[in-house]
Amino acid sequence: MKQCKIIGICGGSGSGKTTIVKNIEKIIKDFVFIPQDNYYKSAEYVNNDNITAFNFDHPDAIDNELLYNQLKSLKNNEIIQMPQYDFVRNKRLEETTLVKPKKLIIVEGIFIFFYKKIRDLIDLKIYVDTPDDIRFIRRLKRDIKDRGRTLDSVVSQYLEFVRPGHYEFVEPTKVYADIIVPEGGFNQRAINVFIPFLKNIIDD
Repeated sequence: MKQCKIIGICGGSGSGKTTIVKNIEKIIKDFVFIPQDNYYKSAEYVNNDNITAFNFDHPDAIDNELLYNQLKSLKNNEIIQMPQYDFVRNKRLEETTLVKPKKLIIVEGIFIFFYKKIRDLIDLKIYVDTPDDIRFIRRLKRDIKDRGRTLDSVVSQYLEFVRPGHYEFVEPTKVYADIIVPEGGFNQRAINVFIPFLKNIIDD
């Protein structure tokens, strides 16, 4: 198999990155999905009462070296053991998932364009640009429903870390994007622009 191609989908928390991946999956089935969220460092001591004790919205919260090495391995047609993360207990699990390389690899996360050597592995960079209020509402609903957070903890974390982190570390990386998708993952016309490129990778 030829060297795999990596598509990177970046954007702020709640921007609709995962929705774009799901929309791609409706058309293209045969790809590897790598969520950057799986590579967070463990912070088991964090709970609703001390939610700001660890900054999940700083690039250093990610095990970037592991992410880089595993993306590089996949691109070179090598099997990886992808980590799994528990966002209720804020810890990396002992279990991993075996991932075999495919022609198309999609990596998604808020910091994937921040570090140059990770960025340089990506063949097509897509930035999902969604208004702040929409992103906050989506994050609020997700964190309360899926991660056991309280309203107060979500708001505290957003004001102290999420919002400033977005403008310091995420928004500036939009300049590296090859394609900018306004209004998130429901912008089907924008998604239709890069679908042919992805199909060409699969069919090549």
